[in-house]
Amino acid sequence: MTDFAIVKAGGKQYRVSTGDTVRVESLPADQGDTVTLDDVLMLSLDGNVEVGNPTINGATVEAEVVGKGRDKKVVILKFKAKTRYRRKNGHRQHYTDLRVTNINSG
Repeated sequence: MTDFAIVKAGGKQYRVSTGDTVRVESLPADQGDTVTLDDVLMLSLDGNVEVGNPTINGATVEAEVVGKGRDKKVVILKFKAKTRYRRKNGHRQHYTDLRVTNINSG
């Protein structure tokens, strides 16, 4: 069984292992920087599972910033029939790609 952690970043939860690459919401870090994720919700190391309440004190996940960018455009269209109401809008979400380097227990 591989070691993994469930972390919370940008309001979403991710299951990560050492060596994984994860795309998360944009973080204020440059490419090549090391980022520490402190919100560890669950940890499985050497077959021992630890669940936080809501997080595990002292547990961290270290990751390296591999890249940054913007996702594909999402088109938002609001339309109401028979009232001449149309609104079209677009959105591109910023993201950060992280490569997990280390999982530390609490």
